[in-house]
Amino acid sequence: MTHECFDVSIDNHIAHIVMSRPEKRNAMNEAFWSELPAIIRDIDDNARARCIVISSEGPVFSAGIDLAMFAGIGGDGDKNKPEYGANFYQNVMRLQDAFTSIEQCRIPVLVAIQGGCFGGGVDLITACDMRYGTADSFITIYEINVGMTADVGTFPRILNHMPEGIVRELAYTGRKMHAEECKSRGLYNEVYADHAAMMDAVMAMATQIATKPPLAVYGCKRAITYGRDHSTADALDNIAVWNMSMLLPTEMMEAMQSAAQKRPGNYKDLPKKVV
Repeated sequence: MTHECFDVSIDNHIAHIVMSRPEKRNAMNEAFWSELPAIIRDIDDNARARCIVISSEGPVFSAGIDLAMFAGIGGDGDKNKPEYGANFYQNVMRLQDAFTSIEQCRIPVLVAIQGGCFGGGVDLITACDMRYGTADSFITIYEINVGMTADVGTFPRILNHMPEGIVRELAYTGRKMHAEECKSRGLYNEVYADHAAMMDAVMAMATQIATKPPLAVYGCKRAITYGRDHSTADALDNIAVWNMSMLLPTEMMEAMQSAAQKRPGNYKDLPKKVV
């Protein structure tokens, strides 16, 4: 299947989703918002891969939301019409859902960032499991510079990675946070000299994840996200119920035997989702 905004390949249990509009600085146009969740959900629902990597072409990771989209987000733009608010709300919820699909995906999603990551790009990367950047990369919560409040996912998610005071500073000023600061603040997992070195390292990490039991990886992702959003007591109960229901002794035995025999594990893929 061909896409307007993405190139997608799957190899060795790794799905690589590449934003492919470098001439537009990978701005997120109308097609982006329907294609991305469809791609993510197809990979997840049909168990096509065990790990996803998101990257982009060109010198800029993403310029954020295509400004042309704002003209119609509330309908015909007349705020005096009663349907404006409802249209605006529904459209924003649709955009939010595109990135929520990443967070809800059963398999890990890694993102590789080069150059600038503006506005909606920050919404995207904060929904991913792990973030890696080149030395020349930076993020900016750019919406304040165009008179907006970021509303597609940055604030509820970036607070999971960085202190509140720093997030407020970025939000109120729109300043750039460069790669080394992103790492020191906890947003980036690692920084690399250039795009090639970053992609080698990210694909190596994805390969390592893909060798692990998929159901156990899914359990980890679910437990971490649940624990982040709930009390310790609730999270402990949740993981106990999860393992009671989902733990597979055969997969545990295979993990131990393959390690002892110094061979790759032979694990079952996640089941396809019942739609």
